[in-house]
Amino acid sequence: MVRDALVRFALRRAARAGAAPRADFWLRLACAWSPAFGPPFAALIELRRAREDRLGAMSAAQAATRRFPASAAAWMLLGQAYEGAFRMKEALAAYEQALVLEERADAALAAGELYRRAGQAAEAAARFARAYAAGGGAEALWRNAQALFQAGDERAAEQALTLWSTLVPRGRERLSEARIELRGGAKPHAG
Repeated sequence: MVRDALVRFALRRAARAGAAPRADFWLRLACAWSPAFGPPFAALIELRRAREDRLGAMSAAQAATRRFPASAAAWMLLGQAYEGAFRMKEALAAYEQALVLEERADAALAAGELYRRAGQAAEAAARFARAYAAGGGAEALWRNAQALFQAGDERAAEQALTLWSTLVPRGRERLSEARIELRGGAKPHAG
């Protein structure tokens, strides 16, 4: 209870300080006092990102995962911080660790995107399928269909695309247009 009050106090002081170095100080205190992973850590990492302190953001995220290794949210923040520092292999490992801890659509989408960028379409498709299963919706299905097509599995890509068409407005009407866009690599408008 006292710790929670101290965390709230430090967060208020950080908010008043804005982007000043004092905000970093108050957020570090809030993180130190926080009994669980939560908003202070995300705020500290976001502040450092906003100040273009990529290594500082990465360091704060690493500290959070060391302190709360069972927090999928901490691993997500670490993955994002690694991406911000252009360390894609480490980012992928962090997203995969988040998926080990919890089935999260955002972690699966992020991992899938990194696999796609690395030219590993089959792995990307598998992560996008996981994202859909975890509640990723039409976006996950579209990316899954795209990755399956890139992997050469046109039958599975067609199945994913057909399922996608049931989730977006006027999807059935737009299915043939979406097939063309899929093959061309462009994303159809969701609305």
